[in-house]
Amino acid sequence: MSVGCRHSYIRFFNSLFDDVFMQLSVYSDDYFMREALKEAQRAFDADEVPVGAIVVCNNQIIARAHNLTETLTDVTAHAEMQAFTAAANFLGGKYLDECTLYVTLEPCIMCAGACGWTQLGRLVYGAFDKQKGYTSVQGKILHPKTKVVPGILHEECSALVKDFFKGKR
Repeated sequence: MSVGCRHSYIRFFNSLFDDVFMQLSVYSDDYFMREALKEAQRAFDADEVPVGAIVVCNNQIIARAHNLTETLTDVTAHAEMQAFTAAANFLGGKYLDECTLYVTLEPCIMCAGACGWTQLGRLVYGAFDKQKGYTSVQGKILHPKTKVVPGILHEECSALVKDFFKGKR
């Protein structure tokens, strides 16, 4: 085999490896949403509306939370609000512009407003909330630089919420 041909094979396999590695990376949106789903399951188990959230900074989970509205008798104790507080405490500052929030349900208007106030870098959510989600209202609520990725693991996130409310009827 000639040297030129060998280099072509090496480039091909390196390229193939890079493509596969990027798809299997532990730091994918699917991976982190599955971590948020674990928090949602904790909420479900505590008879809370099953919404889970995590905050990630530099591929490290710095905050985990789930809904605590019933436990704390506090209508503002949504998973996102709990996660923002924990993340700000971890970082020692209120701005999360280099962080990503993963949440299993589209944020409500209150939580989207908090996303704006924290100057969140990225918002990734699973299930859509046509009734109370922030996208159901007109106007800009999020910070202008916040990037949004909707619908990650939509089916899994939706199923948990549907199962919870089926049990309540």
